[in-house]
Amino acid sequence: MKIVLFNDYQLGLLKGSSVVDATSVFEGEKFREPQDMMEDLIEGWNDLKPRLDKVLAEGAGVPLSSVRLRAPLPRPSKVICAAVNYLEFGQREPAILDAFLKSPTAIIGTGETCELPDVGATIFHHECELAFVVGKRATKVSQEDALSYIFGYTNFLDMSARGLQGAVGNSFFLGKCWDTFAPMGPALVTADEIADPQNIQIRLFNNDEPRHDFPTSDMAHPIKELVSEFSKITTLEPGDVVATGVNHQQIGAVQDGDVIRMEIDELGPPLEVRISDPSKREWPRGIDTEMAARIIASAPRRS
Repeated sequence: MKIVLFNDYQLGLLKGSSVVDATSVFEGEKFREPQDMMEDLIEGWNDLKPRLDKVLAEGAGVPLSSVRLRAPLPRPSKVICAAVNYLEFGQREPAILDAFLKSPTAIIGTGETCELPDVGATIFHHECELAFVVGKRATKVSQEDALSYIFGYTNFLDMSARGLQGAVGNSFFLGKCWDTFAPMGPALVTADEIADPQNIQIRLFNNDEPRHDFPTSDMAHPIKELVSEFSKITTLEPGDVVATGVNHQQIGAVQDGDVIRMEIDELGPPLEVRISDPSKREWPRGIDTEMAARIIASAPRRS
């Protein structure tokens, strides 16, 4: 099932090129925030799914083009991003498993604008990632059970500022946590619709020019390992979002006026955002080959 939030954060289900209003499944209930509704949906999935199936089967829906799609998890309690989690098309040794937290207030939805802050970054990059959404509380889970803790998957853009120095070097906080730096969605696709999350293709276009095009099979640490290892560090709650990393070989700069589009066929409509830079800075167009080479050089594959 492909779940969306649309217009004034109404619950919807995708049906072809239409969206069916599914708010009736929560008739009589009040939610303080849209995130609360989504968490109740995830935690109550077994009871709610038959009602959602009925709404989807019977509802005619309205054209997707007539609604405003929102981020499907507007304010999760945690946004965890795996760091250096790809083998760069098999060209490097696996990095030590690591991650960073991205601010929930960085989340925006498709059609919105990512604004580059007026700071001394050397460049700003796009990073398209497959993200999974936690379905039930996970603490110290095994890899064998890990996938059963995933509710679904969604598109995720980890927008990044480079060259901002923190107390002990490059800072993930200064590089990753700016407001609007976590575009997500538009659909949250339930895990049962994804036959193999380690065998899907991720693509990104900048102003319709191809950039990223890589398979999730190139992950150094697969999804089941991410669930297991991250749950040993912090309890994962229903509705938490975990982004699984990017292949850096086709990474490129973003600048004012760019339109970034991310596509994963299995996840429904693309995620598309505009870039705004009030400072109107410019960087070389195309793939950042210097950074791509640096990632490989940090741990080249042994012959």
